[in-house]
Amino acid sequence: MKAKYWQRGETIDYKNGGATTFTAGSIVSLTTRVGIAGMDIAAGATGTLHMVGVFELEKDSAAIALGAAVYYDASEDCFTATATDNIPAGYAVAAALAGDTVCLVKLLG
Repeated sequence: MKAKYWQRGETIDYKNGGATTFTAGSIVSLTTRVGIAGMDIAAGATGTLHMVGVFELEKDSAAIALGAAVYYDASEDCFTATATDNIPAGYAVAAALAGDTVCLVKLLG
């Protein structure tokens, strides 16, 4: 089998199979990781998801240590250091205190 180059992968083409529009900056679950909508992606349309990079993301009320694995909690629509029942997202590039509302996360890619 031979591989055929498709694209670099920092962003990927994503077809929105749902019934609602993903607005730019929305978190999109890919089941085993997340992407960030780079543009509005209407239902049935194809748009761009960012798969790498560092993003400022809303977090839960717990502290997240520098370098800690970070997960997306879809039920609460926020990021957390709790792995159980959540989607791997990346790792923290800065510590976030319990009182902070956001964290800086390097996506898995």
